[in-house]
Amino acid sequence: MKWKVLPKKSNDLIKQLLINRRIKTKEEFEKFFNPNLGDYQKDLSIPGISKATERIKKAIKTQELIIAYGDFDVDGIAGAAILYLGLTKMGAKVLPYIPHREKEGYGLSFVGLDFARDAGASIVVTTDTGIVAFREAKYAKSLGLDLIITDHHEPQGVKRPDAFAIVHSLTLCGAAVAWTLVKDEELLDLVAIATVADMMPLLGVNRVLVKKGLAKLNLTKRIGLLALFHEAGISLGKIGAYEIGHIIAPRLNAMGRLEHAIDSLRLLCTKDVNKARRLASLVGETNTKRQLLTQEAVNEAKLQIDGKEKIHILTSAAWSPGIIGLVAARVCEETGKPAIAISLGQEESRGSARSNGTVNVVEVIRSCSDILVAVGGHFGAAGFTIATKYLKVFQKRLESMDLPIDQEERILEIEAEMPVKELTLELAKNLEDFEPFGIGNQKPILATSNMQISDLRTVGDNKHLKGKADGIDFIAFGMGELINQLVYPERSQRVNMAYTLEIDKWDGREKLQLKVKDIKLN
Repeated sequence: MKWKVLPKKSNDLIKQLLINRRIKTKEEFEKFFNPNLGDYQKDLSIPGISKATERIKKAIKTQELIIAYGDFDVDGIAGAAILYLGLTKMGAKVLPYIPHREKEGYGLSFVGLDFARDAGASIVVTTDTGIVAFREAKYAKSLGLDLIITDHHEPQGVKRPDAFAIVHSLTLCGAAVAWTLVKDEELLDLVAIATVADMMPLLGVNRVLVKKGLAKLNLTKRIGLLALFHEAGISLGKIGAYEIGHIIAPRLNAMGRLEHAIDSLRLLCTKDVNKARRLASLVGETNTKRQLLTQEAVNEAKLQIDGKEKIHILTSAAWSPGIIGLVAARVCEETGKPAIAISLGQEESRGSARSNGTVNVVEVIRSCSDILVAVGGHFGAAGFTIATKYLKVFQKRLESMDLPIDQEERILEIEAEMPVKELTLELAKNLEDFEPFGIGNQKPILATSNMQISDLRTVGDNKHLKGKADGIDFIAFGMGELINQLVYPERSQRVNMAYTLEIDKWDGREKLQLKVKDIKLN
């Protein structure tokens, strides 16, 4: 792994980190550390909101039924919950709808629109989907449905569906776009979950939404969330972006991947304690099953890699469409190249793509639109359906593209080089002010040279490495095999170490710990 140390602009680490995030003025400083929704009204005042909300107000007055139509991932589920809870609170009659992944596929579906008509609805409000639903919008109009699209995915150029109103933003996640129709701050906990889960940049308006949402989340009285936290073994007051991304979101996502996401939606909205417990248990069990299936699929996918591909195209009839996004993400992460995982079907196959950060995967896939049934997504991730008979043509086209993807060595970005004497518990606590961490605001990776390591040992079936670096405890996950290179009978080895600062809390005590990202022999 190649280290890229960002240019030093200040001797003060906090100032350096702010400069790295392009925060230079006092106003920007204040917005970053003390964000306020009022500072981002421009981002939250999206064209189309007025027309959409006026139609919704009319529906509330006349008690017309509104369908809150979400997607089957966390963003869509949370968005549907926001619309259901927010509009119901305003006095609307609302019925939520989430499509079944395998039966209906991604996005606004004809089946879902038929459901809306049969239910007696006059309005369908989408969340996290619809911006490329041209045929479906036309069908909705033929059914007499007023379609309000709220979405954040990449549109097809300047072309837009023929909908009653469109509320679209590339800055926010889908649930946050839906939230702009209700703007109820009590629902920001769900906005925070969706924003982190959908890997939106945690700067600017997204930072304030997540920061305020986390405050709500840690005080939540939602029966379903409390049951989910209990099932997952996490406590109120200790929930941050990490817990959302690694514990909460995977559980909510699991239902849409393997079963039906409507149960995750029910969990978020229920007021019945017993129902919440049953649903939380179901979500947890399904997530465990998802983990096993994903690992099996990743192992199979790795056998298809020869290392020469510009872009990995991996296929299997055994893979559930619900896990192919995870397979693509894992392969992309481990190889540093874009990856596409495809669940093979007899007539049609479904694919999911992930970018390595240098390729706009939705545009790459859209270049093959003439042989695709459907495609949607954004720069970093995309999903599509293709007639199975065209798969070889699809693969040849992608392999022949001139993509800027070759990397001889993966890059680790170092925010600052630090002397050991400045690594303190107080500094680690000061860095907590930069939370929530995520895309665009990663936890600062620091580096120190010529560190003497001692007390080396492996833990976790020899997978992980623990020890001390210049007297400071460290943990290096997945680096257990390095112990043989680092242990010298005559002397302790000196290394250059890249790490994040962590606070190890145990039995009421706190101490500094380095979470190692990379070790280089000195």
